[in-house]
Amino acid sequence: MRLNRVLHAVVGAAAALLSLTAVVPAASAAPAAVEPYIIGGGTATDAPWAARLFRNGQQNCSATIIAPTWVLTAQHCVASSGTYTFRIGSLDQTTGGTLATATQIIQHPSVDLALARLDRSVSATYAPLGTTTAVQVNQTVQLYGWGATCTNQPEINCQARYLKYANTRVTSVNGRDYRGGIAISVTRVDGIAAGGDSGGPMFATSPVDGRRYQVGVASTSDRSSRSNYTAVTRYRDWIRSYAGV
Repeated sequence: MRLNRVLHAVVGAAAALLSLTAVVPAASAAPAAVEPYIIGGGTATDAPWAARLFRNGQQNCSATIIAPTWVLTAQHCVASSGTYTFRIGSLDQTTGGTLATATQIIQHPSVDLALARLDRSVSATYAPLGTTTAVQVNQTVQLYGWGATCTNQPEINCQARYLKYANTRVTSVNGRDYRGGIAISVTRVDGIAAGGDSGGPMFATSPVDGRRYQVGVASTSDRSSRSNYTAVTRYRDWIRSYAGV
């Protein structure tokens, strides 16, 4: 089943009938009929590259800052018109860090990635982007986001105030994202992505040099046990052509 058939086209109960749904922005998330399982995971203590995305002042998605004036997120997070702002470098989505507004949104033409150019240069620890050797099948990787922490009520009601993370296991490096792009597929270890985690990062420890890199961007999830993250590693040339990294 093509993942780009789901969400943005159906909501509510109809979405629950699909086996894999987009990790929709918080404001449009629908409850899923599974028990509470981020969902699961824990609270992050060190993520200086994290960015919370707001659309027209409303909590919407997660993201990362990858260069002084560039933020990386999912295309489906910024597909609608509006003013997009980011709180960068704070684990608390309500305070701290640096606030910056997007002056330009660049959507990838065919996969679930987007770049936002900021209205100012932000001094931060930028997310280091991985290469194809940075992630492998059966590897344990970490997901980060401010998304829903519940599945028994509308996800907008239980967005995390503080950045969360979850451990997951890679099942494929040739999955598919919301738009049919190449994705890293994972299964739950102690948590999984949900509404509001869209656009947030997947980090992996490289088996080559032992450093941690961002290797994916949250695209879809069943909010129970499986998620697909667009493979940053496969689209570095496109990212580099704009952001220079």
